Amino acid sequence: VFTIVFIIIALSRPQEQSVSQDSLKRKGIDIMIAMDISSSMLAEDFQLNGKRVNRADVAKKVLQGFVEDRPGDRIGLVAFAGRAYIAAPLTLDHDFLISNLNRLEAGSESIEDGTAIGSAISAGLNRLRDLDSESRVIILMTDGQNNSGTVNPLTAAEAAELLGVKVYTIGVGTIGMAPMPYTDVFNRKRYRNVEVNIDEETLKKIAKRTGGKYFRADSSRKLREIYNDIDELEKTDVEIERYFNYDELFHYFVVAGLFLLLLELILANSVWLKLP
Repeated sequence: VFTIVFIIIALSRPQEQSVSQDSLKRKGIDIMIAMDISSSMLAEDFQLNGKRVNRADVAKKVLQGFVEDRPGDRIGLVAFAGRAYIAAPLTLDHDFLISNLNRLEAGSESIEDGTAIGSAISAGLNRLRDLDSESRVIILMTDGQNNSGTVNPLTAAEAAELLGVKVYTIGVGTIGMAPMPYTDVFNRKRYRNVEVNIDEETLKKIAKRTGGKYFRADSSRKLREIYNDIDELEKTDVEIERYFNYDELFHYFVVAGLFLLLLELILANSVWLKLP
């Protein structure tokens, strides 16, 4: 009886799903994020989890969440202070991007201080200009005024307009006085108020000229909301094709059925033959 049962199961071709594979087809957006790492980004006028934190740390944390929420987009990173440089090329390897983001240090002695907004936009454009993508975007985040570099910000905006690249600009931090940390002679952390000003007029002109939008972020919550807004404005179309591999299991039941049949024949001609 069991032999017949196993043979019937084998004929039904039982299968087991062994591997599923997703193939992602993207009509993606290429995004260059330009982050200000000048010394003024060390001003601690933001709160995070009830603690006073500087602008750069909040910016990095919010940016990481934004990157993680856009797995189908190529994202690159421009860091700028007195000059601009590519901190990470456009990539789908977002772990690599985030590791480079976390290595950035605002106000580092190894970088020239200042705020080169025009150069930051130009550096992003150089990475985006020859790409055949559905949408190309620069997100520029700064807390100051253009005072360095060789490229005028509005000239860079004109180039972005010609290339069809949208620039979203974000003014970070309070305007006026902000607490800046320093270490006194006894190696204790102290604060002094320094004057900081955001050139909102120029940032608005850049965004308007390129079809982007200007945002103001004077708190951690507001900065997160801004990136959520940009996330909604710049949607990516992603198609996922799923493939499944199946392993055939019928041969196990064939073997089991044949084994029982063979066992029955052996027993019928040995043990069971001797029984009364």
